[in-house]
Amino acid sequence: MISVEELRKTYGKVDALAGVTFGVDAGEFVAVMGPSGSGKSTLLQCVAGLERPTSGRVSLAGVEVGELDETGLAALRRERLGFVFQAYNLLPALDVADNITLPLRLARRPIDRGRAAEVAARVGLADRLGHRPAELSGGQQQRVALARALVTEPEVIFADEPTGALDTRSARQVLELLHELVDQSRQTIVMVTHDPVAAAYAHRVIFLADGRLAGRLDAPSPELVAERMTKLGEW
Repeated sequence: MISVEELRKTYGKVDALAGVTFGVDAGEFVAVMGPSGSGKSTLLQCVAGLERPTSGRVSLAGVEVGELDETGLAALRRERLGFVFQAYNLLPALDVADNITLPLRLARRPIDRGRAAEVAARVGLADRLGHRPAELSGGQQQRVALARALVTEPEVIFADEPTGALDTRSARQVLELLHELVDQSRQTIVMVTHDPVAAAYAHRVIFLADGRLAGRLDAPSPELVAERMTKLGEW
């Protein structure tokens, strides 16, 4: 589903990414971890077409991202990818249903309230469709953001610290939802996180250090992830 080869991103004389190569299979949940400044978020932004790399190759679902112009990149992000960030990025004036269907509106696709209700139920918010963000908890707002990412039926969901602003209970609920999406629907997810507990929900963890791959861990546990991060100098 995702193929990354020798990806580099340079800011001035600083290499944020220095030749990263990896792949992600369809239906796989991959977490990306590393010390602060290791290039985690830069990697996600370059792979997702939010930022252009300095060099290297990215293929998403068979599409060569580097060959797309800005219009093509926007269409790829809008129609085939989903995004969840630490900040929920919900529009406060819109209710849950309208926030969920916003990507359909931006893509000029038919607004299907039934589809909104379906994905809201999928994330446990079937009874909150008429509520506005201010009437929801942080965990509920993040679940709205997840439903919004799902409404276009994306091939890949990119999540950048999706539980960073949540309490432990809400974070666990969101992570369990992500895990269910992969196990039940074969959704492909790439998640950047600093939390070993969050990373343990993934099938595999990729570690970065100084913009380079610094190892991988299959079938991760919080303890194994924390131990590996300690060796990278995070704690």
